[in-house]
Amino acid sequence: MFPAIAIANTLKVKSSDIDILFVGAKGKMEMEKVAAAGYPIEGLWISGLQRRLTYKNISVPFKILSSLFKSNKILHRFKPDVVIGVGGYASWAVVKVAAIKGIPTLIQEQNSFPGKSNINLSRKVNKICVAFPNMGKFFPEGKIIITGNPVRKEVVDIEGKKDEALKFFGLKAGKKTLFAVGGSLGARTINESMQKNLELFIAEDMQVIWQTGKMYYETASEAANKIYKDGIKVYDFINRMDYAYAAADIIISRAGAISVSELCLVGKPVILVPSPNVAEDHQTKNAEALVKFHAAKLIKDSQCRIILGQTVIDLVHNESKCAELSTNIKALAKPQAADTIVEEVLKLACRE
Repeated sequence: MFPAIAIANTLKVKSSDIDILFVGAKGKMEMEKVAAAGYPIEGLWISGLQRRLTYKNISVPFKILSSLFKSNKILHRFKPDVVIGVGGYASWAVVKVAAIKGIPTLIQEQNSFPGKSNINLSRKVNKICVAFPNMGKFFPEGKIIITGNPVRKEVVDIEGKKDEALKFFGLKAGKKTLFAVGGSLGARTINESMQKNLELFIAEDMQVIWQTGKMYYETASEAANKIYKDGIKVYDFINRMDYAYAAADIIISRAGAISVSELCLVGKPVILVPSPNVAEDHQTKNAEALVKFHAAKLIKDSQCRIILGQTVIDLVHNESKCAELSTNIKALAKPQAADTIVEEVLKLACRE
């Protein structure tokens, strides 16, 4: 969703007279977020097969037929010059029909291990924009362009902001700052591991910014207040992620594709704790893609409660390792991702 909006925003900058229509899945987050970003969106009645035996799977064939039929109607009415897919079942339906109709198509794959929708579409589309190298084992090599993932520029704009970021959070200059984030909804394993190690971090003269998500916020706040409330800043959600990134010396994060892309641009030493509860174990594969280049530390979710604290302390006391991680993760950053994707989109739109 957010990469799609970033692509749309960049298209608007490059070509002011362009018309953009989003298509999403009814009842999903994109229906609200895309509209809030100022773009029209139409919904399809579509979902994928559940991995367990359930009556919900009975409706899937009907949803697929319905989504293909409605996609055809939308394309006939809107008459697009290019159709862009960013993964997911709604994206699959529209791009599939567009390819059959001979409309130029491009898909953007955010993860290092593609979803089934994009793999299925890859033989039919014209271009495939990817965020990670070595994607030829999944997609036709000649169609691949390594662009990176488009991210929200305001989130990764941290240059020269460290002092004001520390003031924003009420933290002290000169102390090592740990930023732990599991996404806006929180991550139970990261939260429980943080709580277990708060006293250790404070004993090491560190300070902590901790985004917990709503479900864990009260528990985390109580724990922080019992130990040392001035050095541990707890939030259910952080609106100024640029300040959190700028203040941090070390970051703990899940390994979603967009988070990883942001972290590459931020360029701080990172400990990734991939969520085990995602399709195809995408997050582990995203994290491993960074570890391969010595650009991040990886802790399995099952090991996080045991080794997170010591992993953080080892990094705090190893300046050369921190510098290595920082240098290597910056080298993987793709700051012009949205611009590069839009260039390919416009080439397709202008082809004869």
